[in-house]
Amino acid sequence: MNKNIKKHIIFAFISLMALTSCKGLYKYSDARENPVRGEDRARKNIEEGRGVSVGGLMKRGGTNYEFSTSNPMWRASLEVLDFLPMTTVDYSGGMIISDWYTDNNSENESIKITIRFLSNEIRSDSLKIIVHKKICPNNSTACKVNILNDTKISQELRSTIIKKASLLQEESKKKKK
Repeated sequence: MNKNIKKHIIFAFISLMALTSCKGLYKYSDARENPVRGEDRARKNIEEGRGVSVGGLMKRGGTNYEFSTSNPMWRASLEVLDFLPMTTVDYSGGMIISDWYTDNNSENESIKITIRFLSNEIRSDSLKIIVHKKICPNNSTACKVNILNDTKISQELRSTIIKKASLLQEESKKKKK
């Protein structure tokens, strides 16, 4: 036999062996379980944690989940407002809403505090604090509700939360070291 023919036969044999042993690379899947539209397939791949790797440049499964316990602004807000009864505490929506709170000294007045998180950074403009004040004269049903924006209460709450959040962040940095 000619040397070129031997080389072609050996190359063809090795190629066939390589192609038939690729079963491990491809997973059988039922067409009924896979979405037809490209957007649906992309959404399913994201949900399953699959991604595209271009020469190893992109890492697979590199999603970073941040839980409420790792967010110092969130933790600080809950610790500062722990004396209030809460109606809504929604981390994914970035909102804390307290229930009406009446101090023992003033039975005719109640306050309600709403905190909206605009970012996770520890800055004063990361929080929107709204304080509602309800006045019910002589325990009647004709109550008057006022929104107290940029008052002493909201400013003190903001500064207390920011200070507490910075302390919590420093503690978490020390624990990591």
